Amino acid sequence: MRRFCISIFVAGALVACKAPDDSSRQGAVPNLARASVSETQLSLSDLRRPFRPPLPETYDLEPKGSDELVRLGQMLYFDKRLSKNHDLSCNSCHQLDRYGVDGEVTSFGHKKQRGGRNSPTVYNAAGHFVQFWDGRSPHVEHQATQPIVNPVEMAMAGDDQIVETLESIPGYVSAFASAFPGEAKPITVKNAGIAMGAFERKLTTPSRFDRFLAGEDDALTTEEQEGLRTFVSLGCASCHEGTLLGGRMYQKAGITVEWPNQKDQGRFDVTGREADRMLFKVPSLRNIAMTGPYFHDGSVEHLGDAVRLMGEHQLGRKLTDQETGSIVTFLNALTGTLPEAWIQEPKLPASGPKTPRPDPN
Repeated sequence: MRRFCISIFVAGALVACKAPDDSSRQGAVPNLARASVSETQLSLSDLRRPFRPPLPETYDLEPKGSDELVRLGQMLYFDKRLSKNHDLSCNSCHQLDRYGVDGEVTSFGHKKQRGGRNSPTVYNAAGHFVQFWDGRSPHVEHQATQPIVNPVEMAMAGDDQIVETLESIPGYVSAFASAFPGEAKPITVKNAGIAMGAFERKLTTPSRFDRFLAGEDDALTTEEQEGLRTFVSLGCASCHEGTLLGGRMYQKAGITVEWPNQKDQGRFDVTGREADRMLFKVPSLRNIAMTGPYFHDGSVEHLGDAVRLMGEHQLGRKLTDQETGSIVTFLNALTGTLPEAWIQEPKLPASGPKTPRPDPN
């Protein structure tokens, strides 16, 4: 039975709402008469329930990736030689010391081309049910390699050029051999994605909110608890639910009032299905206060303005200043601790005599 949904979409991202086991992953238009719950009816247990369990330490797969695999993934994440002009890496758009974003409306790629969508944070992304705004990648291992060959992003000519570049760097030859022991040809694009995925699965950001979810009432201030109560009572948690407060479903942008920017049709551009028009993945609200500008098109600079827009277009109501401010107070409490061990760029292996030179064309 399809759950009814409403949303509040923010996070340098848009929201979405639908049951993960629904094949279309499409959010149902909410019954707004049923959406709101009296704040006085919500106990602390009620407030915790939609978001448990607390954030895991990592999103490691089983079996867990080796240290050699994770270190290789970290090097690849920071290596600009995986771009055509050697001037871009994964970290260029998903900066680990800036909560996994670059602060741009849309990111700069090869030859300063602008991408079409706001770059979402890489932190906690491994916990999402799909990757990209439109869900075209199933997991971080697949997603990690896609920007490398995108002509607007890192602009490598294809898989062969990626492999040629990696094989020309002696340090990577040995690093892949250590990370993928027993493989006759360890340097492949798939293995590069596996390594980067193993690294990205370490990028979690626990916050005071996780201590609150674990039962520590005082982990959130009275004002933050009231903001959470407003968030839940208005129905925001219908889509922004689970440990990540999002990342578990799709939803239509503009449930009750049409979204103003119709140029990007979201998941429809991937599937061609009319039911997927204007559907986007619901973003996680973890670290949302640090990851603007907001929405898939980066069209809103301030978090409060994004909350108001979500109230209008997704909930069908104009939020008061008090409601908006209260929700923002709660959202600020979702700012977590960065994993300092992974933020600094590692020492990268030196280029070899056959390593391709930068190509600005």
